[in-house]
Amino acid sequence: MESPATPQLADLDAAQLSAAYAAGDANPVDVVTACLQRMDAYEPALRAMAERFDHQALAAAESSRRRWERGEPLGVLDGVPFTLKENQQVAGYPTILGSASTEPVPAEHNAPVADQALAAGACLLGRTTMSELGMLSSGISSAHPITRNPWNPEWSPGGSSGGAGAASAAGYAPINLGSDIGGSIRLPASWCGVAGFKPTYGRISVDPPYPGRTIGPMGRSVADVARSMSVLTGTHSADPWSLPKDATDWSDLSINPAGLRVGVLLDVGDGTAVDPEVASVIRQAAETFAAAGAEVIEMPPYLAPGTVSLIDRFWRASHWRKYTALSPERQAKVLPFIAEWCRGASRITAEEALAAHDAQIDLGRKVLSATERFDVVLSPVSPGPAFPAEWPMPSNNVESAMSHIHFCVGYNFSGMPAISVNGGFTTAGSPVGVQIAARRYQDRTALAAAAFFESERPDDASQPWPRLDLVDHRTPAR
Repeated sequence: MESPATPQLADLDAAQLSAAYAAGDANPVDVVTACLQRMDAYEPALRAMAERFDHQALAAAESSRRRWERGEPLGVLDGVPFTLKENQQVAGYPTILGSASTEPVPAEHNAPVADQALAAGACLLGRTTMSELGMLSSGISSAHPITRNPWNPEWSPGGSSGGAGAASAAGYAPINLGSDIGGSIRLPASWCGVAGFKPTYGRISVDPPYPGRTIGPMGRSVADVARSMSVLTGTHSADPWSLPKDATDWSDLSINPAGLRVGVLLDVGDGTAVDPEVASVIRQAAETFAAAGAEVIEMPPYLAPGTVSLIDRFWRASHWRKYTALSPERQAKVLPFIAEWCRGASRITAEEALAAHDAQIDLGRKVLSATERFDVVLSPVSPGPAFPAEWPMPSNNVESAMSHIHFCVGYNFSGMPAISVNGGFTTAGSPVGVQIAARRYQDRTALAAAAFFESERPDDASQPWPRLDLVDHRTPAR
């Protein structure tokens, strides 16, 4: 269990850690120890970690401690604890994608993003859980116990980067890396009340790459998210869509809202209607920008009903192909909800699959066209608040599995940067994320607008981080 002093170290942000290391007021070994103790205390309830690398993290922290003592830190993340989502490879460990059906073959090399963070001196604490094959917006998988939300363990943290979202809110590490193909960073960030950033497509190298898939950081503050971007960007031979580093000053989060053209989107034309409490939070966010002098314009719907269903069809077809390649024994290990979801593509023709593929490109074009006259666009991340932890999806219905991703998925295929930052809470206490998107390659604008809103948001949107009472919350290991 944590001592009274330990939470202070585990709760420091990355900038505070670097300042404390430089001043000699803290050292990376004590900080990593505090974060591991936080995991010890909270994991019986949250189940956010797929695996832990305690010894390796402490060894990395000791090396960092010596560098700081010599006055030779490697950069802004030296000695800063971080976690990886379990779909990012770590050499010598299998990458099972949250599924018991995956052959546990040890990876031959680290993911590019892991190598970049480690080369910068960051301390890898472990890998966080993901939902089954990354295709559920919840903390449910066949390989792990259900991952739960620190604000209320009866709720889902979202997904597929659910472990990273829960780890961020619980204070496991200042920086927790997730991945996103239709909202998998932003959805758990919204439901866990943290910042979660999907950068411009290609900004962070992905291995293996996939259309729309983006790696991005999650944490308790926009500043931590931005700080990590200075280390994580750049090209890699494994990712043909990866972008070179550019001159972006990731430490500069200054912005003058006066004169910004801000779009407000509460209805894209498709998907589940927005809950009134969620809509109220977004309108309050728009008022915050308007009060600072921004020109705020409500946007009309721009997608045809059924657009997201076409994207869902392509993903089903892709996973149905992988499902049928499994042996019967491994098919039986796939989570039943996902197996049923995959079987929904069993009668899709090649022509229909290609049309669904093309719908991804068309979606990206529509989003770019609808948003091009705005500097930033505000919208919900999810149309509804957090849902029961035992549900695989907010709808709890395989036929409408993706009906909640319509505010997120368009930015994956348009390539635009988008971040979720907490904007308030429902009457039941569920965090509600405000999504802030910017034009392609304008990542700094998205982050700066999010930092502005984070500093100016309503007082009741900034509640103390959750603390778990383990007498009341303990979940089974399986």
